Amino acid sequence: MVHPDAKVHASAIVDEGATIGAHTRVWHFSHVMPGAVVGRHCSLGQNVYVANNVRIGDHVKIQNNVSVYEGVTLEDYVFCGPSMVFTNVRTPRSEYPRNTSDDYAQTLVKRGASIGANATIVCGVTLHEHAFVAAGAVVTKDVPAYAMVAGVPARIVGWMSAYGDVLDFSHGDEATDSIGHVYQKVSDTEVRRIR
Repeated sequence: MVHPDAKVHASAIVDEGATIGAHTRVWHFSHVMPGAVVGRHCSLGQNVYVANNVRIGDHVKIQNNVSVYEGVTLEDYVFCGPSMVFTNVRTPRSEYPRNTSDDYAQTLVKRGASIGANATIVCGVTLHEHAFVAAGAVVTKDVPAYAMVAGVPARIVGWMSAYGDVLDFSHGDEATDSIGHVYQKVSDTEVRRIR
C-alpha cells in the first residue's frame, strides 16, 4: 500500500504487498519488493532496491545505488550514503544458493546511524545508535553507539554526538557538543549521552 501522500516516480516499481509511508519519496528506477515496509518521511534515491520483508523506519535517507537486502533493518533517522553496500549471506555460493530467510544473517542499523558513500556493511552486525561509518569503510563487527569507524576492516577512530559534532575527550571523560548535550566516555569502546 502506498500512502496517498507518498510520491513514487513513474519509473519506480512498488510491488503489491509493499508499504510506503506518508510523505516518503521513491525516486527514479527504484524497486520496492512485496512485504517491504518503508516508513514516513523517507527518501529513496535513484536506483534503490528494497528487498522482501525489509523494515525501514521513519525519516530514513537512502542515497542513489543502494540495495537493502532481506535481513536488514533500518531504524528511524538512518542515513545510507551513495553506493554503500549491505550483504546478507556470510558464505554465498553460486552453485549452492541460499534460498530462504533462514540463510540470511540479520543486520540492524539503529536510530540515527550514518553510513558513508561506498562503505560495506558485512551481514550479521549491529550499528548502534548514532554510529558513524566513514566513506569506503568495511564494517565486519558491531559498531558501538556514537563511535566513528573508518578503514578496512573498520576500527574506532573517534566519537561523534547525535547532532554530528566530533567529541573531544582529550581533556577528560566528558565532552559537550555544540547544542549542549554532554557525553561521557566510559571505556575505549563505550560512550554515553548523560545530559
